[in-house]
Amino acid sequence: MTKYIMALDAGTTSNRCILFDKKGNMICTAQKEFTQIFPKPGWVEHDPNEIWDTQRAVAMEAMNKAGAMPEDIAAIGITNQRETTIVWDKRTGEPIYNAIVWQCRRTSEFCDSLKDEGLTDWFHGKTGLVLDAYFSATKLKWILDNVKNARERAERGELLFGTVETWLIWNLTKGKSHVTDYSNASRTMMFNIHELCWDKEILEKLDIPECMLPEVRPSSSILGTTDPTVLGGPITIGGAAGDQQCALFGQTCFDPGSVKCTYGTGGFLLKNTGNEPVDSNNGLVTTIGWAIGDNKVTYALEGSIFIAGASIQWLRDQLRIVESAPDSEYMAKKVKDSGGCYIVPAFTGLGAPHWNQYARGTIVGITRGTSKNHLIRATLEAITYQVNDVVTAMEADSGIDVTELKVDGGASMNDLLMQIQADITNTTVVRPSIVETTALGAAYLAGLAVGYWNDPEDVKSNWQVDNKFVPQINADERAKRIKGWNRALRAAKAWAEED
Repeated sequence: MTKYIMALDAGTTSNRCILFDKKGNMICTAQKEFTQIFPKPGWVEHDPNEIWDTQRAVAMEAMNKAGAMPEDIAAIGITNQRETTIVWDKRTGEPIYNAIVWQCRRTSEFCDSLKDEGLTDWFHGKTGLVLDAYFSATKLKWILDNVKNARERAERGELLFGTVETWLIWNLTKGKSHVTDYSNASRTMMFNIHELCWDKEILEKLDIPECMLPEVRPSSSILGTTDPTVLGGPITIGGAAGDQQCALFGQTCFDPGSVKCTYGTGGFLLKNTGNEPVDSNNGLVTTIGWAIGDNKVTYALEGSIFIAGASIQWLRDQLRIVESAPDSEYMAKKVKDSGGCYIVPAFTGLGAPHWNQYARGTIVGITRGTSKNHLIRATLEAITYQVNDVVTAMEADSGIDVTELKVDGGASMNDLLMQIQADITNTTVVRPSIVETTALGAAYLAGLAVGYWNDPEDVKSNWQVDNKFVPQINADERAKRIKGWNRALRAAKAWAEED
């Protein structure tokens, strides 16, 4: 029997490969960062060839570490930074422009023009999403409008569009598979989540040729086979899903009502809503969680926070007041609170539930006594306040309190951050023994497609608790802190307003 499932985790700042065994244990991992490109304020790009080169390199490295041959890999599962938009030449495989990253705000004004046309509800009704530069559709339109001859070439069938998993699968199969899965398609703002197809009316409105778009398949299904020259032999690609949907699956949130939060570059809360899409009246988006084979689609409510772990990177790389991300916990513990200082990390606007494209990062409440430790603690607290805003919106949409929050992602290893989260949200925070649940979810989806695992219940037994954090502050203190956060939020929004 084949030994491992390979998960390719194509993140926003790095690519990783993790080999998992049947118990869901990580056998080995390899990781490489890639270049972040900022052509203008608010613009974010990646080099698609660097994404591919680093992803292939870490796959080879992980196989070498484990002494694994292609025949030892039962299947590959892929998970990816979502919404990031790539357009490439169908014949040569060369991108015609850099990847426009999900964080990029260059199409904000165009999104405003669509809102001015009264199309907010029209888009939301079809896609479950809000009209925002976050999603792929307006990024794709920008490339077609701004790269020389792009639209004409697209209409002639010479160009292909894909989000990152589509780009990776196309390269892994040497162009034989141009596919995406339901979860990633649902994040493009071009996919009708009710009819489960590309929406022709949206494509017509945005002037996007449908021939560019990939075929949409279930998240757990055979998506292709690697070309033997890529990884040394043919390996089945058994699944793909967006990173947050994979984390929901990896956390075994299979039951409607279960909630997880991933602390990555951004912060992402998803709630399983079962086989029916649930509309949000509180600033969340309705999205597709996954589809396993021919089974019904599972839907989710999602709140996306643009900046979470990236704010800790900001402390490290821009302010240089911590040497490494884990230092933030040590430094923040040196003070009992933030000393009345609040940081709103709206570096690229505010996501759910506020959806303010023009808000910018703000620090308020500074006094002569404010130290770098207060700033570091305020940054950690800002992550928890943003998560709490989304939890509150989820409770309002569902009418049900969130009593347990499963957490994962790199920053979830920060015990202080998790304790503050439990305090602010007034809920039990549960961290699993394996926090790499995004990659694990991709592995599970792929393994189910090839029979490595029998069914979702088979993988549920792998999930183990590492730690639980319960609230330790009283209601008055919680309300006082949240009130201060809301004042800081108003300041961040006001900064972007014209006089």
